[in-house]
Amino acid sequence: MAGKSFTVNWNYPTSVRFGLGRINDLPKELGTIGVSKPFLITDSGLVGLPPFATLKNILDNAKISYEVFSDIKPNPTGKNVEDGVRAYRQSSCDGVIAFGGGSALDAGKAIALMIGQTRPLWDFEDVGDNWTRVQIDGMAPCLVIPTTAGTGSEVGRASVITNEDEHRKVIIFHPRMMPPVVLADPELTYALPPSLTAATGMDAFSHCLEAYCAPGFHPMAEGIALEGMRLVKEFLPTAFKQGDNAEARANMLVASTMGATAFQKGLGAIHALAHPLGAIYDAHHGMLNAILMPYVLEANASAIQDKMVRLANHLGLSNPGPQSVIDWVLQLRKTLSIPHTLSEIGIDTSQAERIANEAVKDPSAGGNPIQYSAKEYESLFTKALTG
Repeated sequence: MAGKSFTVNWNYPTSVRFGLGRINDLPKELGTIGVSKPFLITDSGLVGLPPFATLKNILDNAKISYEVFSDIKPNPTGKNVEDGVRAYRQSSCDGVIAFGGGSALDAGKAIALMIGQTRPLWDFEDVGDNWTRVQIDGMAPCLVIPTTAGTGSEVGRASVITNEDEHRKVIIFHPRMMPPVVLADPELTYALPPSLTAATGMDAFSHCLEAYCAPGFHPMAEGIALEGMRLVKEFLPTAFKQGDNAEARANMLVASTMGATAFQKGLGAIHALAHPLGAIYDAHHGMLNAILMPYVLEANASAIQDKMVRLANHLGLSNPGPQSVIDWVLQLRKTLSIPHTLSEIGIDTSQAERIANEAVKDPSAGGNPIQYSAKEYESLFTKALTG
């Protein structure tokens, strides 16, 4: 962190304009990517809040005209993307601003991808070489501005979109979906209520944790993940209790981008279960990850012994090992008022077999340290359901 000003420019993995008040750079950065009339994509819950008013004032004062599209669900759907593409094509806009949490950023990146495509969205699912089907000249430029510290979608090359017909979350991928410019302004996260601060913060932690635990050789990703988890340990409780604490909000925004940078190494069973649960129950992704986390850590313990010793040492935990990490996660969840079981957020056993079958097929499952069968995923889900 560059001193007390929290102001620095990064180019890893993309161009990040980070710091308090960096939202004011928006007019200049729109010019950098050649956008004169942006299509502003956000979610309906953000439209009436101060961060959105700040954004509009900056555009209005710069005499930049724009269109607003806010029909985005918390778990964005294919229809949300289709509606956004249709509205964009009816406007005279020449680029996208994606403003908000992970839902708005994922939807915004997907809409920017689809502006000039002739194939349906699902043809670009992250399977094999599907990404090569994209007509690159049909993509709109996209600048992103996160208002939560969780998904890290601002530095990602993919969007997670729910296929409502199949009740399945689908990863849409193309290398050019990586936004060319990110405005990461911690002040925009001050208005995030404690419950969402907790859920999104645990989402950032889950990205770092699963990337760190994923097998394979990627020391850079592991190093980023370790430090990201330390930042969450140090700063999430403060951000939860003191929403306008600049240092805590800044470091959580850093941890979020670190998690999304690290998980190019892989994810795991937490996400493999969270994806179908989110698609079927429309539950908050970060909350699902937070609830599932200790159950998956316990199941994976035999395969991650050495890594948990290193992680516990890095976090300053006593008796380093898997159990000390699990105990600390449980205590952190208690501090953040995170429920202990899935049943506490309205999930039941009615879809257990289906969730297990979807978890096995989810791309995240391949990064888990242990490859579980559908029956094992069902058992893991049931344990997280009942405690």
